[in-house]
Amino acid sequence: MKHLVAPSILAADFANLQRDIELVNDSMADWFHVDIMDGVFVPNISFGFPVMAAVNQYATKPLDVHLMIVDPDRYLTAFKEAGAANITVHYEACTHLHRTVQQIKELGCRAGVAINPHTPIAHLSDIVEYIDLVCVMSVNPGFGGQKFIESTYRRIQELHLLAQKSNSNLLIEIDGGVNHENALPLLQAGAHVLVAGNTVFAAKDQRASIQLLKEISPATQIV
Repeated sequence: MKHLVAPSILAADFANLQRDIELVNDSMADWFHVDIMDGVFVPNISFGFPVMAAVNQYATKPLDVHLMIVDPDRYLTAFKEAGAANITVHYEACTHLHRTVQQIKELGCRAGVAINPHTPIAHLSDIVEYIDLVCVMSVNPGFGGQKFIESTYRRIQELHLLAQKSNSNLLIEIDGGVNHENALPLLQAGAHVLVAGNTVFAAKDQRASIQLLKEISPATQIV
């Protein structure tokens, strides 16, 4: 499959949010990545339902919503109503992960599970067959602009092998420190979705930056 690119609006210019949304609409990007932070699960606060609903009002591409919050079950319906197409919860934040995944699917959303850099990939073995997406954090969650963690390549390979056994349709998404230099090796390791924040929105030519990420030759990827 051709990989997907999901610009993270956490890195957008919030004084010109509609402009940046329309820029992504007109680009080769596939999804909008929307990071929701509560200041409890991660040491930062991003935005909530009103901002997300405003993004959804102008976005013409699916909203890929990443919940970095405690007790996400309380808010799943609200995020769906605010426009989420994908809802990803953190393995580390869910006491009853299977139930949470089931609730996401019942809402008609693609169900994802995110995993922090210190959490072993093997911990996903009992849930991987039930989900649509795994978001592999390649930085410690909570802030944009962090340095990419090199062990991510090995973790992607581990997850790719796990998915081959029980869920060949699983999407492997990489979030944190993705740039034009590491995008190709990430895809070669087995990634399918690249989340890019500063690489897109801090670029002089944002559409061109997205295009560079999107046009990496699929012939060089593993299948």
